[in-house]
Amino acid sequence: PTTWPPTNTHPINLTHTYETLHQHGYTYGPAFQGLVSAWNGSDGELFAEIALPEEQHDEAARFTLHPALLDAALHILLPGVAEAGGRPGLPFSWSRVTVHTAGATAVRVRLVRTTAETGLDEVSLALFDQAGTPVATVGALLSREVSAEMLRGAAATQHESLFQVEWTAVPVTDGAAGNTADWAILGEDGLGVAAELTSYPDASALRAAVNAGTSMPPVVLVQLPGMAEAARASAAGSGGVDLGEAARTITHRALELAREWVSEAVFGASQLVLVARDAVPSDEDAGLENLALSGAWGIFRSAATENPGRFAIVDLDASEASARLLPAALAAGDHELVIRDGVARAPRLAKVRAEADAMATPWDGDGTVLVTGGTGGLGALLARHLVTEHGVRHLLLVSRRGPQAPGATDLTTELTQLGADITIAACDVTDRTALAELLTDIPDTHPLTAVVHTAGILDDSIIASMTGEQLDRVLRPKVNAAWNLHQLTADRDLSAFIIYSSVSGILGPPGQANYAAGNAFLNALAQYRRSRGLRATSLAWGLWDQANGMIGHLDEADRKRVAKGGVTPMSEDEGMALFDTAVAEDRNLLAPVRFDMAALRALGENLPPLLRGLVRATPRRGSAVAGAATGAVGGSLAERLSGLDSAERETALVDLVRGEVAAVLGHSGFESVEQSRAFNELGFDSLSAVEFRNRLNALSGLRLPATLVFDYPTPAAVAGHLAEEIPVLGGPSRIGSLSEEIDRLEASLAESDPESPEAYDSAVGRLEKVLLRLRESAGPTEQNGASEDDIHSASVDELLHLIDEEFDLA
Repeated sequence: PTTWPPTNTHPINLTHTYETLHQHGYTYGPAFQGLVSAWNGSDGELFAEIALPEEQHDEAARFTLHPALLDAALHILLPGVAEAGGRPGLPFSWSRVTVHTAGATAVRVRLVRTTAETGLDEVSLALFDQAGTPVATVGALLSREVSAEMLRGAAATQHESLFQVEWTAVPVTDGAAGNTADWAILGEDGLGVAAELTSYPDASALRAAVNAGTSMPPVVLVQLPGMAEAARASAAGSGGVDLGEAARTITHRALELAREWVSEAVFGASQLVLVARDAVPSDEDAGLENLALSGAWGIFRSAATENPGRFAIVDLDASEASARLLPAALAAGDHELVIRDGVARAPRLAKVRAEADAMATPWDGDGTVLVTGGTGGLGALLARHLVTEHGVRHLLLVSRRGPQAPGATDLTTELTQLGADITIAACDVTDRTALAELLTDIPDTHPLTAVVHTAGILDDSIIASMTGEQLDRVLRPKVNAAWNLHQLTADRDLSAFIIYSSVSGILGPPGQANYAAGNAFLNALAQYRRSRGLRATSLAWGLWDQANGMIGHLDEADRKRVAKGGVTPMSEDEGMALFDTAVAEDRNLLAPVRFDMAALRALGENLPPLLRGLVRATPRRGSAVAGAATGAVGGSLAERLSGLDSAERETALVDLVRGEVAAVLGHSGFESVEQSRAFNELGFDSLSAVEFRNRLNALSGLRLPATLVFDYPTPAAVAGHLAEEIPVLGGPSRIGSLSEEIDRLEASLAESDPESPEAYDSAVGRLEKVLLRLRESAGPTEQNGASEDDIHSASVDELLHLIDEEFDLA
């Protein structure tokens, strides 16, 4: 077509297209979700725009025609896209296929539908680029009808809500990191990765050096004290060292350092990188040699999420190639990396392929199954499931309150009536002696055959305000209890050792650094056990829909935040079905999580890196308010504000801030946000404040402090602060600022009353120096003096710089 989109066409609404196709049995990964826009024409014509995701552009050069591009060109034909009905079908026969131009990354498509003599649907295709140059043509494509059941059966090779962590190679550009000579390291370089860097004993020493005039390093590496000793003990199978306690100690050090890093303004423009060796396995079968560091890894995950660009975690092997790659790997943008043999990899969640027998079970009807947290919501649910679905007849349910816990008596009665022998015991599993006595009391006639550790508590807080007590409260039932269970059952022939972890341990959500740390340890413990020939599976659960569970404690703001993040609650039945599937799969770490793919896609550039393999995110286009206020979308905020006068600039910034407040609070528009109302009155909490600050950072390119809403307690005040911090690029605003500066100086001189003639003469002398330097900046002249034109020929920046420097106004 000579015009695009062609005339006399009607646009097709593609909202939730791929979710709809999934319901019909068509499931496409991010690379294949390429249908961008589409139109209905006349006489069976259809038109579409197709584009590969940016990460596939390099791959396109390897193909004559990228398969994902060709496949997406046909998606408009599928049920529910161009028309509400339609029959499921698959390509059957291709004829007269010609590729005219190789390596395309985006195409426009014209399709014409007819019916062949055979009765099958027939389509001809023409693919061309934006300039109208032909890319490919297909004379005829026949499609064969298939049933939705057949499609779903083909898709059943993957579990829909069961995921695993895969370490994916990250494209690294040589030389992208620039000069690293100005980097620094805190503490000793025990890994030999920073021999040429300036070393400081700790963050306090670095802060003192910067305050004394040293430039703040853009990147600071750190290896936490105690890492080397804990690694040696871990590699030796603990060697008598309590690795649970060692992990807790190192995790405290990580929290203290992260808290100091976000609280000190001097560190605001620098990235702190935790560097380790063998703390993270890069695949399912790899060993784990530094278990004690896993909790610190979780702290830094959440710190990086709360403070984008300010934290990173890197696990290196001992090769020189990996050490050399470190700067470029960090520059690639991921905040969590494993570098092995000179190849950088980042974690991505991926659906688990169904490989195990769904009917396989490790449960022994004659053995005893120990469930910690057994009287809580998830523990009681599991106990019922084991009895009713798996025939478990001997359960030892443990909790702090034991028989005195709410609902314990009813649970015992219920399960006893079902034929099970139930013991509910009060035991603090973090107390090694008490746990050992409990295990000793299990009768030999029904020996311990399985352990399920479900215990855990929440005590949320952002990094800047999290205390050591909050960290301990969460770590002990996770770290210390799990380590005790591991050590005290290591010599028993267990058929299952299941740990209830959380997706927080791999995502590192804001406000849950302690919970992320505890669950990161659990995930690492499972790998640690399996590398030593012991049974273990860690289940990184998503959100449960239980009134008496964690979701029951969420207020409305929390629920909106969780929904916006793309994690949706799963029912008890769905959770138990996922439990059975995960146990049958028998892997070290699995994540049973129910994701809202549309919500994930809506996150755009804010999509956590871990989830980038699940959906194809749409890049964030900035605040609609900002675009409306400036008449432009895209480009830096400073560019969008350029050309506005002071009043227009103020209005644009106020509306932008109100729009971001509305987005954080889930309002439909900025009109409901009063610019002079305090943030706490608007409904902000600490997590809202962090999200708001991060959104403004992304829009403005600034590094605003974590205390932003406390330092500037209203939207209007924040807008005023942005006006001061965002540079003015040309236009009337810049000239206005010069005029305002001179006006301020004139007013000050007019109102001043020099204390002595000497003070007056000093001021006059300084003004004369300013004029002289302005004349000099205008270049040589034929006269000894300078004309008014000389002053006007100096740049605005030169004028302001001279005034600021001479009168200490900077």
